[in-house]
Amino acid sequence: MKKIRPIVAAVLAVLVLVVVLQNTESVETQLLFATVEMPRALLLLVTMLVGVVLGLVAGLRMAGRGSKI
Repeated sequence: MKKIRPIVAAVLAVLVLVVVLQNTESVETQLLFATVEMPRALLLLVTMLVGVVLGLVAGLRMAGRGSKI
């Protein structure tokens, strides 16, 4: 099982990279009260990184409590 995790993570990273690189056009995004124009690839990367960080934080908090999923 420990050998499968890095392989799955690598495959997912490659898939994310492919999706991000295919979305290079600029888009307008509303962040609360501001409108920001940025490449869609950057928006996807930032969104993915926020999700990864939140997932890691949640996982560490659950592990600290001794919870089992």
